[in-house]
Amino acid sequence: MRLGATALESDVWVTSDGVVVLDHDGVVRRGLRRIPISATLRADLPPHVPTLDELFDHCGTDYDLSLDVGTTDTCGAIADVLRRRPEVDRTRLWLCDPDVDHLIERREELPDVRLVHSTRLSKLTVSPELHAAHLRASHIDAFNMHQTDWSGGLVVLFHRFDVLAFGWDLQFDYALENAVRMGLDAVYSDHVDLMVDVLKKETGAA
Repeated sequence: MRLGATALESDVWVTSDGVVVLDHDGVVRRGLRRIPISATLRADLPPHVPTLDELFDHCGTDYDLSLDVGTTDTCGAIADVLRRRPEVDRTRLWLCDPDVDHLIERREELPDVRLVHSTRLSKLTVSPELHAAHLRASHIDAFNMHQTDWSGGLVVLFHRFDVLAFGWDLQFDYALENAVRMGLDAVYSDHVDLMVDVLKKETGAA
């Protein structure tokens, strides 16, 4: 955030005692074994794994937060955190799931949270236009694909249905430049300084 990022991203999991934590892989090592976080108590996790509450305590809430939902019970646990944290702007929380049916099931429970379908173009079982129409009708806010799946035409297509276009794995300047020129609404990258530099170059943003 000090480097200029306007949003943060993490995968999210729920421990065996019901605590929402942030970790990429969803497993921890015990000797040679890899144990799922879902089978681990919060107190037994290594100190580098924060809870969602700890993120809000440390970084505040003035940013967009994208969370990749790891399991089907995660959204309910996130909803419990939000009920305890009225200072969190639900409209700046983006829950990403590769299963669009999971998102549809959670819309009523999380009416103000933004929902994102994350997948690959090759995994769609219908045309992009039909999928965009389905997302719009299901009140899904955004469609998130690997940056190589997007084209300018696809961005325009999803925008026509009022569905935002997100791209992930943008690690190089040329990919970020292409994403900005295509009109992607959000980009995911490990390199914040590079993202900010490209955005300034392409849009003149301060």
